[in-house]
Amino acid sequence: MKDLKYLAALSIPIMAFMGIYLKGYFTYLTPFYAFVLIPIMDLLLPLDPTNLNPEEATDNLKTKLFDWLLYLNLPIVYGLIFYALITMSITSFNTFEIIGLILSVGTVLAVNGINVAHELGHRQSTNERFLGKALLLPSFYMHFYIEHNFGHHLHAATPEDPATAKYNQSIYSFWFTSTFRQYFNSWNIQKMLLKNNNNAFFSTKNDLLWYGMFQLSYLILVFVFFGTIGFVFVLAAGIVGFIMLETVNYIEHYGLLRSKLPSGRYERVKQNHSWNSNHALGRIVLYELTRHSDHHYKSSKKYQILDSYEDSPQMPYGYPTSMVISLFPPLWFKIMNKRVPRDMVS
Repeated sequence: MKDLKYLAALSIPIMAFMGIYLKGYFTYLTPFYAFVLIPIMDLLLPLDPTNLNPEEATDNLKTKLFDWLLYLNLPIVYGLIFYALITMSITSFNTFEIIGLILSVGTVLAVNGINVAHELGHRQSTNERFLGKALLLPSFYMHFYIEHNFGHHLHAATPEDPATAKYNQSIYSFWFTSTFRQYFNSWNIQKMLLKNNNNAFFSTKNDLLWYGMFQLSYLILVFVFFGTIGFVFVLAAGIVGFIMLETVNYIEHYGLLRSKLPSGRYERVKQNHSWNSNHALGRIVLYELTRHSDHHYKSSKKYQILDSYEDSPQMPYGYPTSMVISLFPPLWFKIMNKRVPRDMVS
């Protein structure tokens, strides 16, 4: 039964479904659950820093259930979007409710969309990577697959990485710098990959061109079948989704820097270059994303066997709580700046 604990991640889309069905103030149920109730429960529940022993890790790798729990998110995410669009087309919602629906579905796109896509994007299977890219589409962040895998994991915790927040950089500044720099970086990486394989820019091998067409087609289809209100809804929900991703990026590496070696290269990514959290509920809902140091140490390592390291910097709160705190820069700086190693402060 303990293998089924990751079903808790599906509580996010369940809350969103309830909000769409019940309407009114319930449209805000998902953000309330994700950023109020989960943080409260994370504070009340004991930390869980335990790691699997080698035998347990081997068993978990053999258990396909952990993979299917990820795959299940694809029909859930798209099904929820379709249900929201259908409901909005036959029911009159006021502006207050529409904003609630945007926040709720946007939260699902972040947690069950982009977060799961991140896990699947590191897999070796073409089919799993395809599922990951499909989960990025509703957030208009398919370029994340290229920039994250070929950029972020190479440059994390360095000034060259747009997804690493600088010491004393506010979340609001980071949203802009990370979003735009990652997008342009993805094009630079794409052009490099094309050049290395002797492919032309305008060719079927240019993935970013395909991603752009898929995302544009998605918007056009929604507009054709669900009109302006549907178009605005999916566009706004997608933006909420990727802003939440960037908020997670912000807290994952805030202020942490790798040292430069005499050769001019940066030291290898170590356990002390990512912020971690062992707050139990946040770990489960985010498919162990909070054990971020181990993920960077070996990016192909599946979520169900990620380890916690004693020498990894630990956040005083879980990821959902930290996301909320980051929205208040003076409070965030007061809590986190003293935890950043002095030798990393530039």
